[in-house]
Amino acid sequence: MALLNPAATQNMRLPRQKFAEKSAEVFLKLVPKLSEGAQATHRFFAIFLSAIAGIGLLILLAVHILLAQDAFTLAELKAEAKVVADQREAINRQIESVSSPAALAAQAEALGMRASESPVFLNLDEQAQALAKAEISRG
Repeated sequence: MALLNPAATQNMRLPRQKFAEKSAEVFLKLVPKLSEGAQATHRFFAIFLSAIAGIGLLILLAVHILLAQDAFTLAELKAEAKVVADQREAINRQIESVSSPAALAAQAEALGMRASESPVFLNLDEQAQALAKAEISRG
């Protein structure tokens, strides 16, 4: 008889409806509302892009500063290399002037040496020396 009683069937439907409503609320709480989520996402995305752009600009500025420092260092090193090359050339000219035949002759005279009037050439080859002494006959 309880099955035929409409009040009894309504009482059984009420817990099912409440359960279905509560389940729907739980599922809806898991998914954020689109209007609030969209606004928060746009704001977060704008802040994120601004931060990335700011960091990128700072990195770019740092790279440019480092390149500028390297350019100044390179210019200083080129100037220093030019000075060293000029000094090397000046030293080479001094060496050439000191080692010239005229300068060597003047230094030799200052030491008391004099030029030979009859130059003698030495032949250090053994066979040539033996020929000079006539020890080996040609032939």
